[in-house]
Amino acid sequence: MNLQARKLELVQMILNTDRPNLLEKVSQILKQEKEADWWDELPFCVQESVKKGMEQAKRGETRPHSEVMKEVRLRYGI
Repeated sequence: MNLQARKLELVQMILNTDRPNLLEKVSQILKQEKEADWWDELPFCVQESVKKGMEQAKRGETRPHSEVMKEVRLRYGI
C-alpha cells in the first residue's frame, strides 16, 4: 500500500468513528509529531559528528574561524 492510499484509509477511519476519546488521541499524536525536535530528524551519523565536535570544544580543541578560512583559501586558491 502506498503512502497516499494509507492516508486515505486513515482519513476514512477517522470519518467513520464516533469516539471522541479516539479522535483526541489521534489529535495528540499529530500535535506531538508536529512539535518533534529537529535533532531527532538528523541522521545518526550527523548527530554523532555534532556530539564529537561539542566534546572537542569542551576540551578546548578549537580553532578560530579566521584561521580555518585562511587555510581553506590557501588550499583551494580562493
